[in-house]
Amino acid sequence: MNSHTDTPSTDSARSPRGQGLNRRAGLIVQALLDDAEVLRVGVDRLANGTRIIDAGIACPGGLEAGRLIAEVCLGGLGRVSLAGAGPVADWPIAVQVHTAEPVLACLGSQYAGWSLSHGEGKGAFHALGSGPARALARKEKSLFNELGIADRHASACLVLEVDKAPPVEVADKIATACGVDAEALTLLLTPTRSLAGNVQVVSRVLEVALHKAHELHFPLDRIIDGSGTAPLPPPAPDFLNAMGRTNDAVLYGGSVVLYVSGPDVDAEALCKQLPSSASRDYGRPFAEVFKAYGYDFFKVDPMLFSPARVTVTAMDSGNSFRAGAIDVELLSRSFGTQFDVGSGASSGTGVVPGAGG
Repeated sequence: MNSHTDTPSTDSARSPRGQGLNRRAGLIVQALLDDAEVLRVGVDRLANGTRIIDAGIACPGGLEAGRLIAEVCLGGLGRVSLAGAGPVADWPIAVQVHTAEPVLACLGSQYAGWSLSHGEGKGAFHALGSGPARALARKEKSLFNELGIADRHASACLVLEVDKAPPVEVADKIATACGVDAEALTLLLTPTRSLAGNVQVVSRVLEVALHKAHELHFPLDRIIDGSGTAPLPPPAPDFLNAMGRTNDAVLYGGSVVLYVSGPDVDAEALCKQLPSSASRDYGRPFAEVFKAYGYDFFKVDPMLFSPARVTVTAMDSGNSFRAGAIDVELLSRSFGTQFDVGSGASSGTGVVPGAGG
């Protein structure tokens, strides 16, 4: 078996966090395998032995498969559930996410930060990898060094939001980077247009808040806990609209609460900057924004990728700050349905005093 020879450096003398991410995720993968028929997922092996779990390409998959795969993305450190009510009161189903280790689970595992590609032209394969295998490969070295995160395990799990299986060369590249045998690598495939893909993308509602907090240079060690929820959109048969709807669910329908330490002024400043409405690209369905930029993600304002509504609670004072709003009118355009525009909407920024406030 391959093995790592580098020792991860951190910005302090503490031992790297993240041990056990792939082990915990592997338990959820095993649950998927045990109930593959009921969950309507396909299980296969590439020529090099890498296991493939198909949750929406040749096999239909479903909501429960997507829920479990979202928990794999979180490295087994979070809980994803489906509820009949959420931030948009007139929409019948929502995804709820909670993790007691938000920085580790969301940025150390769930964030789709590993860029993978092979070949050129029409037959080229491109994907972004998310999940606990990232903490083994540590390709985003500066991020993992800053967070002090590294895992060590004999098997690895990576989620790819794709509509075709990766070539064996990509699987070999992933296994080598993770320091595991190809047979010990599991790749979970969730097309954006599938029900499972819908769930696993919308389950990133908390992760985008953590990622934006990092981009805003808020000290991540002061984020104590967090939770998020967003409406689950109807799937769309084509990639552009499917991708647009899942992003809109978070950008215009997502609601997140973060619990932070430190002074009120810092909590309030974070809250004001976190919602997607702080972006210059706010106000149109994401598919329109993406098309206007020539289908180039890197041209979209990175500040757009955040929840619609945010509550930040300052644990030291007990005060809570709120900013942003659920945009039900825009969600109605995106989802291709009618909402009660008066339901679920709230706006403005303010402070809600705690018992001692």
